[in-house]
Amino acid sequence: MADKAYLILEDGTTFEGEAFGARSTTYGEVVFDTSMAGYQEMLTDPSFAGQLLVLTYPLVGNYGINQVDDQSPYVQARGLVVREHCKTPSHFESTETLDSYLCRNGIPGIAGLDTRALTRRLRSAGVMMGVLTSELTPEEALRELRTAPAYGEEALAHKASTRDEWTVPCTSSTDKPLQVVLVDCGVKQSIISYLTAAGCHVTVVPVSTTAERIRALSPDGVLISPGPGDPVHLTDLENVMRDLLGSVPIMGICLGHQVIARALGAKTFKLKFGHHGGNHPVRDVANGRVYITTQNHGYSVDDTSLPAGLEVSHVNLNDGTVEGLTHRDYPLISIQYHAEGSPGPQDSSYLFQEFVELMQRHV
Repeated sequence: MADKAYLILEDGTTFEGEAFGARSTTYGEVVFDTSMAGYQEMLTDPSFAGQLLVLTYPLVGNYGINQVDDQSPYVQARGLVVREHCKTPSHFESTETLDSYLCRNGIPGIAGLDTRALTRRLRSAGVMMGVLTSELTPEEALRELRTAPAYGEEALAHKASTRDEWTVPCTSSTDKPLQVVLVDCGVKQSIISYLTAAGCHVTVVPVSTTAERIRALSPDGVLISPGPGDPVHLTDLENVMRDLLGSVPIMGICLGHQVIARALGAKTFKLKFGHHGGNHPVRDVANGRVYITTQNHGYSVDDTSLPAGLEVSHVNLNDGTVEGLTHRDYPLISIQYHAEGSPGPQDSSYLFQEFVELMQRHV
């Protein structure tokens, strides 16, 4: 007989299901993702750090776990919530089950609950903190949750960032690779792979790296990565960006985009239930073209707060929020969505080549 597990939201709403993965108790902000595949990439995406991940696609685990799709060295989400957990996967690359993968990483899961009802609850009430447990009663779990810090109170990007500098060489045939310094707020492996394949030699540095150290690395460009949490915790990185803007081409993705906007004087705000999934339509303001994008963020740039010179380049067609920024004076590419997908569509991977061309024009 399967072990019982509970998911309890901060408003007291309780869902009962079957435990899989690690048998433990965890808490986090409960968010839903609408992607139809890619649960391994989602679980290892540092942008999900501090969160309990709800997958709206009803069957999860059917192709198992492989050795190539991890986006970071370990599972970043604090818990996984699914409708149906497949215990017998079938795929030629599969090396283990989702259950054993979560157990190995110490991450609890819950299956068999109504994920549609849960998603509707989060859409109507907004994201909430929650606790996932196979150890406590719902009453005990709710009491424990009320003593835990809220998602927005944690400086999660500092926890997700590397502690040391490390380098990944260019993998394409080019005579003179471009030197990119990547500030790690919670970078995904696929971003590094796109850059190295596009002719870049990538040096990954901690989120706390100073402008002086970045300059000492003689970069042709600087990329600020995606990552988890509220950008208000990254004021030091904002100051670094103010120092560097205009002197070197800069690209910001997701959290990096928000940090750049704040460095230039714009404000950010928390979305009601965030954008998480691989089916978000984004319109390029310059040419009207629409891209289907992968997104994973709970905060957005306030378009009414943009200072002179900073302009909206891309817009979300679902809710009209800012999806990209450009600057009249600075060499800058700044996008809210994930150009690398992983998982999700590859429509926007051309932006890495645009970043390369921007750097080449400023060498």
